[in-house]
Amino acid sequence: MTATSSPSSDGLPPVEVRIQSGDFDVAAEIEQLRQANPNIGAVVTFTGLCRDEGGRLAALELEHYPGMAEAEITRIAQQACARWPLDGLTAIHRHGKIEPGGNIVLVVAASRHRRAAFEAAEFLMDYLKTRAPFWKKEHLKDGSSGNWVDARDSDTRDADRWKA
Repeated sequence: MTATSSPSSDGLPPVEVRIQSGDFDVAAEIEQLRQANPNIGAVVTFTGLCRDEGGRLAALELEHYPGMAEAEITRIAQQACARWPLDGLTAIHRHGKIEPGGNIVLVVAASRHRRAAFEAAEFLMDYLKTRAPFWKKEHLKDGSSGNWVDARDSDTRDADRWKA
């Protein structure tokens, strides 16, 4: 597991980013943010799961460039903290082979108010999908390897709406 945390010396809330092969515990991640700040009024989570792609997928293999992935996700998370009044932000992305139904990514945004938490979580996910350096390869149930999964145009359009 690799992790980066940004201290709040610049007035921004703490950001925790982890890239790991093992699974994560959503409830434990929420509780960690809650314990760190009793002023939190809203916690929004997003958990991305591995789909079975109509029953043909045995696993999705995610590769990343160690160091670069953490730095880019931290940079995106810090942008979210600068844009919305957050009290904490956690992003966890897994790598390795993940079977259908398994957790891939977790975003936990905490704020005093719900709108900031919702929008920050959505912003972070939109940019994770388009800018975080991960590569995804399908492993099929028939034993063959499928394609490398390309980013979708809809992901780019989703991220573009935050440029305004």
